[in-house]
Amino acid sequence: MDGRVTLSQVAMRFGDFTAIQPTSLEIASGEFFSFLGPSGCGKTTLLNMISGFLTPSEGSVAIGGVDMTRVPVNRRPTAMIFQNLALFPLMSVYRNIEFGLEVRGVDREKRRDKADELLDLVALAGSGDKPVAELSGGQKQRVAIARALAVEPRVLLLDEPLSALDLKLRQHMRTELKAIQRKTGITFIYITHDQGEALTMSDRVAVMCDGRIQQVADPMTLYRQPRTDFVAGFVGENNRFPGRVTAVDGGMVTLDAGLPAPLRGYATSPLASGDEATLYVRPEQWRVGSAGDSSLSFGGVIQAEHFEGAWLTLEIALDRGGTVRAHVPQALESTGIGSQFTVGSTCRLDYSPRGALVLPGIERGRANEESVDVAATA
Repeated sequence: MDGRVTLSQVAMRFGDFTAIQPTSLEIASGEFFSFLGPSGCGKTTLLNMISGFLTPSEGSVAIGGVDMTRVPVNRRPTAMIFQNLALFPLMSVYRNIEFGLEVRGVDREKRRDKADELLDLVALAGSGDKPVAELSGGQKQRVAIARALAVEPRVLLLDEPLSALDLKLRQHMRTELKAIQRKTGITFIYITHDQGEALTMSDRVAVMCDGRIQQVADPMTLYRQPRTDFVAGFVGENNRFPGRVTAVDGGMVTLDAGLPAPLRGYATSPLASGDEATLYVRPEQWRVGSAGDSSLSFGGVIQAEHFEGAWLTLEIALDRGGTVRAHVPQALESTGIGSQFTVGSTCRLDYSPRGALVLPGIERGRANEESVDVAATA
């Protein structure tokens, strides 16, 4: 089944408000693709244009190479799982799964065979006669997936389906969803504001802001090589250092950010001496040591510490600079090294320049072109 989804310069306007700027994108058949962004960024609007619940103000939507722009919802080769799942609480698991097939006129025996096959796929074999109301949150999630798969869609659309689950169950269902997608080979298009979900499950992720796609890439590239200030700040944590380039050596850039020592990092875009730029250091990239450790370049005072299980998060006010966040592994605490990191104490810290990214300009993340076309690079 060809589950390619092609968006060609689609835009969505509601009166004077433009929810989606003209955007082009191609999602490969059999891909687990996620739209990631904050509330109001336009990700659900894009999903609704793919499903047919919304007709684009301009541009076209194609599935498997066939234009679906004016095709109604019930005639598209798609199925959708909503945030609230929309199961029928008074029906049994069987009847929920078989509902779409019954509407299509499939006979009872074939419906039941298909339901049993899908219950086995979602690890609920033998649960068909149970009322949906008696199921746990995770079991209801599986029933919703089975019901959507019953009609054999080429594209499955998922609108933040895990948001109502507790953390442990949400983490477990990430693994389940990815495994089901791999088994079925169906194109999954997933909407979320949770970067953990997007990075864990997806083959590729589109990061959105203000109705524009900022970047499309695989999860590791998004995390290690964000292209804009917005992506660098939204996907994971980052410490930002705006400044001016003082030297360029190959891909390595030296930056004057007003600190006692210059900053160095690698750049993926051309930069020249005198350019404005911003350097980003992830909290886990800092090395934090005692105040007497002369091998570390920067000094500071610990203003706050937060215990987060596997690590301590320290908020450190740099000498002649701003405040940074640094993760200290709990392995250091267990050896006694981390016990020196107390609020009010001085420390020294540094990072590896190879682990820091430099982007041109300052706060460029929201300043994109009028039209975003990521089809060629996605």
